[in-house]
Amino acid sequence: MNKSDRNIIITCLILLVQGAIVGTGAILPGISGGVLCVAFGIYEPMMALISHPIKSFKTLYKTFIPFLIGWVLGFVLLANAVELLFEKASTVALMLFAGLILGTVPDLMKKSVDADPKLSFTPFIVTFTGAFLLFSVLDNAIAGEIQANTGWYIFCGAVWGLSLVIPGLSSSSILIFMGLYEQMTAGIAALDFGVIAPLALGLILTLLLTARFISSLIEKKYALISKIILGFMMASAILIIPTEFNGIMQFIGAIIAFVAGFTVARLMDIARAKQEA
Repeated sequence: MNKSDRNIIITCLILLVQGAIVGTGAILPGISGGVLCVAFGIYEPMMALISHPIKSFKTLYKTFIPFLIGWVLGFVLLANAVELLFEKASTVALMLFAGLILGTVPDLMKKSVDADPKLSFTPFIVTFTGAFLLFSVLDNAIAGEIQANTGWYIFCGAVWGLSLVIPGLSSSSILIFMGLYEQMTAGIAALDFGVIAPLALGLILTLLLTARFISSLIEKKYALISKIILGFMMASAILIIPTEFNGIMQFIGAIIAFVAGFTVARLMDIARAKQEA
């Protein structure tokens, strides 16, 4: 096996793992699919593919095929295991995901600065502050119990789509607060197409209506938009970090989980950079 073949295999494995993490995180409370896509460098090509599918497919299919396979594996096979982890040790699980997200920040910061070294970090600071306050208010203000129907499942899909387009927005958290999350996930688990079809409709329509606009902004103002996205991303990551611990052992376990997540994210960034070099 030559070096080129090894690089292709390593890249595919990295994308497979990243897809599994995004797929697993997609249905977990407090986790934003958009944040994970940004963290793993998938967000921009995803926006480009949705905005210009025919034009982009030829150049992006090698990225998205292993990523989507990983996403399905994570969503179908790993989600139950991670949900069990959340039930038994939610603090550790949240710290693991926070580490995975924050571990990608150094590389994302570098790319943003390289795009325009003269642009200040004011957009990042303003966005981070605003997003932190917004998500805090949503956490405290959105609550209720709604009896889901087709219209509400379309709404669930739209919220899910927005969480991909707007990094930091956790669709699961919003739907839990509204009393729709368990009804939606129960329908998906039962393969109820009365749930799945309107959910997919809301998701696809939201992505089609918003992705081209977001993709255009990224192409024209990458340095600015990347700092805004980083603001959303870091606010979301910090908000999921637990503030209370049941004893020293849980605290130590949480720190180990955070370090593990942070390290894995950094190693994946380093490996990906070597493949791109």
